[in-house]
Amino acid sequence: MSHPSSAVVAAPGPVRRDPYRWTVLGIATFTQAASCFFVQGIGAMAVPLEHALSLTTAQLGLLLSASQLVPLVGLLIAGGLLDRYDERWVVGIGAGVVGAALLAGSLAQGYASLLVVLLVVGAGYSTAQPGGSKSVAAWFDPGQRGFAMGIRQAGLPLGAALAAAVLPALATSYGWRSAPAAGGLVALAGAAAFLALYRRPPAPVTAAAAPPVPPAPRPGAGAGAGAGSGATAGSGARLRMLREPAMRRIVLSGTCMVTVHSGIGVLGALHLHDVTSLDAGPAAAVLVAVQVAGGLGRIGLAAWSDRSRAGRHRPVAVSMAAAAAGLLALATPLGAQPLAAALLFTWLGFFGIGWYGPWVAHLAESAPPGRTGFALGLVMAVNQVAVILAPPALGLLHDATGGFTAAWAALAVLAAATVLLTRRPHKRNCHVQ
Repeated sequence: MSHPSSAVVAAPGPVRRDPYRWTVLGIATFTQAASCFFVQGIGAMAVPLEHALSLTTAQLGLLLSASQLVPLVGLLIAGGLLDRYDERWVVGIGAGVVGAALLAGSLAQGYASLLVVLLVVGAGYSTAQPGGSKSVAAWFDPGQRGFAMGIRQAGLPLGAALAAAVLPALATSYGWRSAPAAGGLVALAGAAAFLALYRRPPAPVTAAAAPPVPPAPRPGAGAGAGAGSGATAGSGARLRMLREPAMRRIVLSGTCMVTVHSGIGVLGALHLHDVTSLDAGPAAAVLVAVQVAGGLGRIGLAAWSDRSRAGRHRPVAVSMAAAAAGLLALATPLGAQPLAAALLFTWLGFFGIGWYGPWVAHLAESAPPGRTGFALGLVMAVNQVAVILAPPALGLLHDATGGFTAAWAALAVLAAATVLLTRRPHKRNCHVQ
C-alpha cells in the first residue's frame, strides 16, 4: 500500500474542479455496481433458488444477511484503513476479494457452502461503500457533492437492475452456480478498473498537515501508559461523534431505510409471484424497473439536497414518508393488482432505495475533519445491524403469518415513526444539516 494519507482528506475547492473528477466518479460508480452485482441479485433469484435448494423464505433472507454479517466489523476496519491509506488499494483489493470468493462460490455444493462464500464476499465488500464515498467526496466541492454522491450511489441499484435482468435467466438456463461465477467475473472487472484508473486529487504541498505531535507523558508515566491512554481517548472521541444531533438523525434514518430496502429485496419478487401471480418474465421486468427507479432516485434526491435550504436531511425525511405511504398501500388490496403493485414497487424503488444518495452526502459532510473514512465506516456498521437482522426477520414474519400484509405494515409503521423521531426540534440546529 502507499504511504499513510490521513493528512489530506480532500483537495481545496479549485483543485476539485479538475475534469478528472468525472473519471473518478465513473470508476467509483462502476466498481460499486460490480462489487454488489451478485449480492443485490439474490432477491431477484428468490424463485429459482427456492426451487433449486428447497429454501424457506427465512432461509432466503439469511442468504441476504450472510453477505452483510462481516461488514458489521469490516466497515469499521475499512474506515480506519481509508483514513490511513490510499483508497485505490483499499477499495481495489476489497473488490478483488469479492470476485475471488464468488468464483469459488460457483463450486459450492449447496446452501451451507453458499452461506460461507457470502460471508467472505461481505468481508471484501466492506471497503466498497465507505471507500467509494470517500473518494468521491474528496474530488467534488459541496456545490456538486450531493449530485456526485447520488450518481456514485446509483451504482448499487443499477447493478441490482442488471443482476435482476441477467442472473435469474442464467440460473434457469445453466443452473444456480452460474450466477456466482458471473458475479465473480464482474467484481474482478470492477477491481481492475479501480486499481488501474483511480488516483487521489492533487493538492498543494501546503494542504498537507504535519503529523500530530503526541502529548508529552505525565511525570512518572511510562511510554506504554501514555500510548494506551492516548489510544483510549482517541477511540472515545471517535465514538462520541454518534452523540451529535445530526449524527443521531443520520443513524436513525439510515437504520430505518436500510430495513425498508431489505424488505423490498427479500419480499418483492415473492410478492409479485405469489400475490399478483405475475410470471417470471414480467416479475423480473418490474424488479428491473424498481432498481432503475432507485438509481434515478439516488441521483435526483441527492441533486435536490445540493440546493435544499432545509439541508440534506429534508430529502431523506421525504423519502421515509413516501416509503411509508407506498408500503401501506401494498398492504391493502391494491397490492394484489399486478399493475398497481408494479407501480407501487417502482415508487418504493425511487424513495426506498433513492434515499441513500442524499443520506451518504449528509454523513460525509457531518464527519469530523480527518475522520471521514472512520465516520462513514462507523455509521454504516451501525446500519449493518438492521441489514443483517431485517431479511430473516421479515422472512420469518411472512412464514408465520402466511402472507405479506404484516411485513409491509410493520415497515410502514417503522418509516412513519422514524420521520417523527428525526424531526429537527429547533431551527437553531439548521447549521448541522
